[in-house]
Amino acid sequence: MAERGGAVAALAARFREGKPLITAWCGIPEPSVAGLLAAEGFDTVTLDMQHGAHDFDSISRTVALVAARGKPTLARVPVGGFATVSRLLDAGISGIIAPMVNTVEDARRFAALAKYPPLGERSWGPAPALMLSGLSPETYLKEANGFCQTLAMIETREALAVLDDILAVDGIDGIFIGPSDLSIALSNGAGLDPDGAAVRDALKHAMARTRAAGKRIGIYSLSGPRTRELIAEGFDLIALSGDGALLRAGAAAALKEARG
Repeated sequence: MAERGGAVAALAARFREGKPLITAWCGIPEPSVAGLLAAEGFDTVTLDMQHGAHDFDSISRTVALVAARGKPTLARVPVGGFATVSRLLDAGISGIIAPMVNTVEDARRFAALAKYPPLGERSWGPAPALMLSGLSPETYLKEANGFCQTLAMIETREALAVLDDILAVDGIDGIFIGPSDLSIALSNGAGLDPDGAAVRDALKHAMARTRAAGKRIGIYSLSGPRTRELIAEGFDLIALSGDGALLRAGAAAALKEARG
């Protein structure tokens, strides 16, 4: 049975089911790339505006292709790109990942632009989201704060130190860990070790605090084996590699078969 609100509301609905979700991660700003990945077994697709080449135009042209597969779309905004949040949600994005949320004030500003009153300050104008959801304007307004998900990225010592306070912000639905940036921060720039002991200890702490707050936790993963570990550890959302890496891996595998 299709979720009420269609693909726009599907992310929150699937989070409530309690099953781990694996998202494709797309930085190539060609809508057909995300559409092809949505046709595979991924639970959702994430479009990257921070380190990927997506912008509002490419995202607005991509959401419907992913929704046609009955799947929700997330977007990662640039650092400090909170002004983009409302427009992305209006376009039918189901969840926003905001990088480098290091303070409670960062979290509050993020939530304010993602949620309608009384939780936030989001202004009205979700024409594409209304079409994709099939909801009436009144119903969308009433329910959007519940299904438009906000995930604050935790990537620094500063953010870890105030994690409980960030999680306590009304309108923040959960967090998303960037293990590479976190490894750089925890080593004071000495190295890149996203699977190292320091990061794994930080992940255990973040998981415990997020579960205590009753919220969601996601993370980026570089490989299938690591993704299986993260699923076993209880993460709600795992990004499996990126579209460029998947394209290269597929090409390498095909060439190996072709050339023996």
